[in-house]
Amino acid sequence: MKKDRVLQLIEEVAREKQLVLDLSMKGLTALPPEIGKLTNLTELNLSGNHLKTLPVEIGELKNLTE
Repeated sequence: MKKDRVLQLIEEVAREKQLVLDLSMKGLTALPPEIGKLTNLTELNLSGNHLKTLPVEIGELKNLTE
């Protein structure tokens, strides 16, 4: 999945205050820092990607339970 599409999804989830974001099996190698905007998320699925590190902004997702 291209970075532009990931950013678009993040903006959509933030705007709609969604609680779940499934980015599994998208071939991601990095997450953009904008992921930190999703403070309402309770579930974030990143399985099946090629992530080596996570941005520090992921720490803003304090409501994650899964």
